[in-house]
Amino acid sequence: MIIGIGTDLCDIRRIEKSLKRFGRRFVERLYGENEQAKAERRPSPASSYAQSFAAKEACAKALGTGFRDGVFWRDMVVANHPTGQPFMVLSGGAKVRLDSLVPVGMEARIDVSQSDEYPMAQAVVVISAVPLVVPPGVPQTEAP
Repeated sequence: MIIGIGTDLCDIRRIEKSLKRFGRRFVERLYGENEQAKAERRPSPASSYAQSFAAKEACAKALGTGFRDGVFWRDMVVANHPTGQPFMVLSGGAKVRLDSLVPVGMEARIDVSQSDEYPMAQAVVVISAVPLVVPPGVPQTEAP
């Protein structure tokens, strides 16, 4: 069951300017440690930062709040499965909002698709509620 969908475009040149003007202060205000490490390994860190920026904007839209009601930039972090597929990890106000949207007996899944073609980066976020997986041998009523 789809809970929310968001999409966003980000001009990579805008991120380049912010990196030059504000440096670490900009990076540390918006990005988690994993996002920073991933971007800094790339030949063009701004492209990676722009993709994460777009994913955060798209996620805030999918949550239905934007960046208000306690939802902040660092509450949404792009991570990657071992296969490389991106997904979002939420904390703080974004996690509180997400939890309020997920029906009982279900858990959230946040799928992300990102792309860039200079000078633009793009992301789509789909938040879904999927049935909670109960480990074998645990009665359904004891599941968290």
